[in-house]
Amino acid sequence: MTKRKKDRAIAPERRMLSALLAREKSAIGLASWLSALSGFLWLPQAALVAATFSHLLLGEGGVRVGTGVLSFLGFAALRLILNYLAEGLLFRAGQAIVTQMRQEILAREGQNLGTSALGGPGALAALAGEKLDALLPYITRYTPAQKRVMTVPFAILALAFWQSWAVGLVFVIAGPLIPVFMALVGYAAKEASERQMQEIGSLGDLLVDRLAALADIRLLGAAPRLIERFDRSADDLRSRTMAVLRIAFLSSTVLELFAALGVAMVAVWVGFSLLGELSWGAWGGGITPWAGIFLLLLAPDYFQPLRDLSAAWHDKAAALAVAGELAKWQDHEAETLLGTGAKRAPLSGPATVRLSGVAVRRGGRKIIYPDAEIAPGQRVALSGPSGAGKTTLLRLIAGLDRPAAGTIMVAGQPLSDETADGWRARLGWMPQAPMFLARSLRHNIAFGAPLSPDLLSETALEGVLKSLPKGDLTILGETGGGLSGGEARRVMLARALAARPDVVLADEPTADLDHETAERVTEALLALAERGATLIVATHDPKLIAKMDRVIDVAPAGRDAQEATHG
Repeated sequence: MTKRKKDRAIAPERRMLSALLAREKSAIGLASWLSALSGFLWLPQAALVAATFSHLLLGEGGVRVGTGVLSFLGFAALRLILNYLAEGLLFRAGQAIVTQMRQEILAREGQNLGTSALGGPGALAALAGEKLDALLPYITRYTPAQKRVMTVPFAILALAFWQSWAVGLVFVIAGPLIPVFMALVGYAAKEASERQMQEIGSLGDLLVDRLAALADIRLLGAAPRLIERFDRSADDLRSRTMAVLRIAFLSSTVLELFAALGVAMVAVWVGFSLLGELSWGAWGGGITPWAGIFLLLLAPDYFQPLRDLSAAWHDKAAALAVAGELAKWQDHEAETLLGTGAKRAPLSGPATVRLSGVAVRRGGRKIIYPDAEIAPGQRVALSGPSGAGKTTLLRLIAGLDRPAAGTIMVAGQPLSDETADGWRARLGWMPQAPMFLARSLRHNIAFGAPLSPDLLSETALEGVLKSLPKGDLTILGETGGGLSGGEARRVMLARALAARPDVVLADEPTADLDHETAERVTEALLALAERGATLIVATHDPKLIAKMDRVIDVAPAGRDAQEATHG
């Protein structure tokens, strides 16, 4: 089987988890070996304890008490150092993996134009926040426990058979039962963890949606029903969390039982052998006090790595559930924003816009736009019925959407990931739905720079400033609290004009405005065009259309767009 076929055969969550661990493979591998080495050091410690007690019991041979205690403490200090180093390496490796994935999620979703495969922003926030943190216990607890299970018990088993075939047989029989029950419980734990993770994401989406509509909910008096639904969702999440915990406690109880039985059987055999009641089970017929004490001390540590692994089994189930969501998120091919969104120097050259064979798909239909060239300083209207694709064409020109076909040339260069940021530095954007930062009005318009009287006059904002308690320093919410729909539209216009852009893209700039304000907004746009800026407007306003140089009629669904020119 080829490597590619093997990769496809592995479950997506396991493949994703392996890929995550590979990012810090050397650190995790070193830390796991240090943890295993710390486990091996118990063997000489157990031998020293056995030799010390043998000397005390027999009065000869073995190791003197002072020497034994000092040697034991020396090995204990070395084990502490190894554990400290291993835990530090694992914690830093886990934090690095979580931080890298969090940055990747933020970077990709910041460029994502569509919906994530996981759901809305609440589900994504849950994944980037608390769900990613579920990888840390897996890295810091499960991976070193797994390495100890693969090494330490085999060494103890060999030493046990060296001293007693009976004890070795107990270990051989009791040891494998623990992994078997771990696997059986693991299936249920994995499913319960997946359901819990999904519920966390759904609850996050529900919270985001309701917060966005909080004002409407209060106006409609729907708060009691909303609270009731949150209670039900929270109870569901609580039930799923308790189901995961029940499985974790159940698995620990079962595995502790087998470990205790194994240790008890060794203790019984050693005790009766040392009393002379049993003459079988050891090579040569009997065992020495040193061998008996040594085997008693080895028995708990034979099961300890298996117990540690079982205690961390829930961490593995949670990590696999998170890795499954990450794999689903990563495999989803999202439509991304052109460019990186970073601040760039404006693209040089005349601000010419040329459309050639541009087409998009929206809602199962295809919109084909006419070939057109918009020269610097021209005034162009995009006209057509609602839903025909006017806003989409503005977004295409701004590099906010990608065309399904065709080419958009801006300033003599193709609009692409390399040129989009520089092109957007020359644009003024006025969206149809006002959007605000939770900052002052001044920051929302000019990002902190003082507002010029000319700008306020052009956009008819003088009266708005007078009505606000702190003028342009008044803090606006993300929904523009305190502003009417028309006032919010004028603030968007002021933001578009503040930087004196070379090209202004305006989506329904006069909608929701009274006649006088609409006239002033129109005059402001035309004045900017008179200074040499290109004006591209999507509008239904016949008065605004009449003042444009050209009109591009965007056809309804299923038909191609056409262009008309005013004589």
